[in-house]
Amino acid sequence: MRHQWPIEKQPESSSGNRQLAELHHLLTLVQEIAGEIASSGDALSEIARISSAYAAAPPMEQRRFDEAAAETAVWVAVGMKALTGSHHPPRAAAKRLADELARAIKRLAKIVSS
Repeated sequence: MRHQWPIEKQPESSSGNRQLAELHHLLTLVQEIAGEIASSGDALSEIARISSAYAAAPPMEQRRFDEAAAETAVWVAVGMKALTGSHHPPRAAAKRLADELARAIKRLAKIVSS
C-alpha cells in the first residue's frame, strides 16, 4: 500500500504583493484626505522589502499575513466609506485612519520578517 500525503495549496506568490500594494494605495488616499503628502518612493521600497520577506516566509506565516491583511482591508474599507461619505471629510479622522493603517502595515511586515 502506498501512502500519499495531500498537497497543501500554497498561497499565490503574488497574493501578499497584491494585498500590500492595495493597502499602500489606500494609505496614500487616506493621507491625501488628511492633507498629508505621501512619498511613493518609500512606499515602493517598503512594498518590495515586505514582498520579498513574504515570498521567503514559511506557508504558515504567509497565511497569517494574508489573514491579517484581509482583516486590515475590511476595517480600512469601512473607514474609507465613512470618510468619503461626507462632503467635507474630517482631516483629523483621516489622519487617525492613516496612522492606524501605517501601523497595521508595519505589523504585517513583522509577521513575515520574523
